[in-house]
Amino acid sequence: MQLQHHPQATTSRCVRHTAIARLQAAKPHSHSSRRVQLLRTAAAGHEAASQKEAAGADLAAKKAATHTIVFSAAQYVQGFLAQPLKEAGFKNVEFTEAVLDKKTAKLADGCQVACIFVNDECDAETVECLAKCGVKLIALRCAGFDRVDLEACRQHGIKVVRVPTYSPTSVAEHAVALLMALNRRLAQAHVRVSAGNYSLTPLVGSELRGKRAAVLGTGAIGTEAVRILKGIGMEVVAYDIRKNPAVEAMGVEYVSMEDALPWADVISVHVPLLESTHHFIDGDRIAMMKPGAILLNVSRGGLVDSQALCDGLENGQLGGLGMDVYEAEGGLFFTDWTDMPLEARMKNWDRRFKMLTAYPQVLITPHSAFLTHEALANIAATTVANMEEFLAGQPLTNELQPKPEKAAVR
Repeated sequence: MQLQHHPQATTSRCVRHTAIARLQAAKPHSHSSRRVQLLRTAAAGHEAASQKEAAGADLAAKKAATHTIVFSAAQYVQGFLAQPLKEAGFKNVEFTEAVLDKKTAKLADGCQVACIFVNDECDAETVECLAKCGVKLIALRCAGFDRVDLEACRQHGIKVVRVPTYSPTSVAEHAVALLMALNRRLAQAHVRVSAGNYSLTPLVGSELRGKRAAVLGTGAIGTEAVRILKGIGMEVVAYDIRKNPAVEAMGVEYVSMEDALPWADVISVHVPLLESTHHFIDGDRIAMMKPGAILLNVSRGGLVDSQALCDGLENGQLGGLGMDVYEAEGGLFFTDWTDMPLEARMKNWDRRFKMLTAYPQVLITPHSAFLTHEALANIAATTVANMEEFLAGQPLTNELQPKPEKAAVR
């Protein structure tokens, strides 16, 4: 049988052979391209690693060369901050117990970084002095910055950073500790027992479960306070200019001040100190409170009118006061004045503080609500990170800027 020849089949076979040949010819080139790509990727990675190493070496050199002074550095400050700074590569760090003001600012001569705390005075005159000393960065190791003239810092080319949050739980727990101590008269009981008086008559307290609490300000600390108070079994309402979904998720209702104050057995203040919140709690608002209410302030002293506190305690409108802050605490707190008469303990003598300390239903702590191991570790870590960002020329995560309207004024 004779096979028939099909020209179309022959053409298909030729095309197929040609395609195979091309693929085979292309294989070495394809492998070569992949090798080149791999080499390029490896080279790019090596270059990036080299750049990172160079940047790290440069940052290390800057750290070693940077002179830092830490103001208001009591022993506990050196205890929690010195080692982290050393481990991060900051070798030239000076600690001083002096509080920063226009007189002590000269201690920063030759320093590029000034690390300060909540009661250090950093007004325009002090900022000018720091700038003349060579300071380029003010590193607050706290959240509050009302004593820092941010506009003056901007004018003198000084950057300002802070620690916006370090342990909301520590501060909120302290507020509740004050509440419990006041409610069960623990301080009075301790004094009486120490003196040999074991009678119980004036020590009757109340259960907190089922009582009413109003939390004024529901940022990180206020939210923690809500959580703890609800855990105790208290009824809780909140006030803030902005509602916090986390608070609402706990079943807490936001109400007005007019509704909160006369309703609550306990009022806990957690708002920030701004021009608009100075004396946030004044005589009028104390008069609105439920008679015998307990007032707590672990936020900032200037939020509460001290004279109004004395009046409210004197006339019985306030049943208890727990405070970790005082509006004239600068020059008083963070220092041991044991050997000095009370009149000499304050830069500007304030008789109201003496009056407050005399009331048995008042409990005052020296701005120590933050003072826990966890909070100090967080403060140290954030302070180091803030300084590293500055020296590396990176955007400052926790930078403070003056208000736009003030920044525009020249």
